[in-house]
Amino acid sequence: MTINKDQISGRAEEAKGAVKQAVGKAVGNKELEARGSIQKSLGSVQAIIGDAKSDIAKVVQAP
Repeated sequence: MTINKDQISGRAEEAKGAVKQAVGKAVGNKELEARGSIQKSLGSVQAIIGDAKSDIAKVVQAP
């Protein structure tokens, strides 16, 4: 299985967003919590795109 840059970046953004969301919730900062939630969601989408690219590459390389 090959890992592409979208998978790595997406999962990193997901993690950073989750941290922002948790910190925002812990300190009562609704704006930070919302920004974290959005960042987490965008990271998830990017990771899904990376997963799809990886799956397509496997199909194209298959005999």
